[in-house]
Amino acid sequence: MLKAKILYVEDEGFLGKIVKESLESRGYEIFMEADGAKAATLFNACTPDICVLDVMLPNKDGFAVAQEIRKINDKVPIVFLTARSQTEDLLKGYKIGGNDYIRKPFSMEELIVRIEYILSREGNIADHKKEALVIGKYIFNTARQVLSVNAAEQKLSFREAELLKVLYHNRDKIIDRRDILNLLWGNDNFFNSRNLDVYITKLRSYLKADPSVEILTIKGIGYRFLIDG
Repeated sequence: MLKAKILYVEDEGFLGKIVKESLESRGYEIFMEADGAKAATLFNACTPDICVLDVMLPNKDGFAVAQEIRKINDKVPIVFLTARSQTEDLLKGYKIGGNDYIRKPFSMEELIVRIEYILSREGNIADHKKEALVIGKYIFNTARQVLSVNAAEQKLSFREAELLKVLYHNRDKIIDRRDILNLLWGNDNFFNSRNLDVYITKLRSYLKADPSVEILTIKGIGYRFLIDG
């Protein structure tokens, strides 16, 4: 596996040292910062493959840091770490564009598994950069997360791109909603289910220029992605 670069923002010195050394022992390159106000600068300098952000940070909290990062790069995966347990915080993290949310205290194995899972969905970094999928009249550049038709380009969010990849690689098959939810969100609860409905609607609107491409709803089961031609 190609080594990945991780931006790790954590102000608890002892915990930060343990996490940094553990991740480095697994072959990851770690760029660590304790001050939330300096995190975006470090992000620009190191261009990481994934970000791990503590929520409670001095000067600028992890949510604000994530918002800054999303203005720079709207596809890099973000994992939040927090001691907070309020549902509102969890929802806020996802709305900002977070990909995962781990509550403290956590085990190193849990953190590593979550990181490896997110990176594995991106695929091998070298191959991923070359990947372009032909979807009817569209070209889907998975590295840039851009869907192109004629001269028009539509930038996709991280989850929109992941969902489109799942649909494409399972085209002509009926895909269970629960399988999609568990793969992309980690569980099939009501909140995530409603999010999936929104993303399906968005993808349909992005693909409407080619009537040969359809996302069919199979009532009570899931979806079927069709490319006719």
